[in-house]
Amino acid sequence: MTNALAIERQNTEISQTVRRERRRLLDFIRQRVNSDEDAEDILQDVFGQFIATVREGPIDSAASWLYRVASNRIVDFYRKKRPERIPRAASGSEETPFDYFEEALADPEARPDDKFLRTRVMDEFNEALSTLPDEQRELFIKQEIEGQSFKEIAEESGVPLNTLLSRKRYAVLGLRARLQDLYDEFFG
Repeated sequence: MTNALAIERQNTEISQTVRRERRRLLDFIRQRVNSDEDAEDILQDVFGQFIATVREGPIDSAASWLYRVASNRIVDFYRKKRPERIPRAASGSEETPFDYFEEALADPEARPDDKFLRTRVMDEFNEALSTLPDEQRELFIKQEIEGQSFKEIAEESGVPLNTLLSRKRYAVLGLRARLQDLYDEFFG
């Protein structure tokens, strides 16, 4: 009887959370994807994962959990839509973790000078990234490019969260310093 009561209470909490967060979460997703249908699909995935997770155990902050999962789902959505690239290694040049930026910034109607600037920015960024210490570079890639949370990275690597936060801060400061001349050149 107690188990049935606990399940009923859990179902009520899930329903209340879904009702309370649905509209705001859907608006959050809609701002980041192109169609209402895609937003609805992502929302359903998020709530499906929410229900499954709550069934396994309590979640400390349901709202922040929902937004984090929604953000991850949006990233996954765009990764799936990204066209297949021909690896640069096949064309004779080495592929870097930030080659996808070129695709994200690509505009088929861009003028040649825009393409030159975009290529220049990417080359400078890749160069700046390569100068970071390995630990900072790997963390930056996992967190900013692959979309992993600090908590996930800490659990995976065994490195304390505060250490990861410190590494990320130094990585950002290092990239800013390396890219300052380029910024000054463009925005003077």
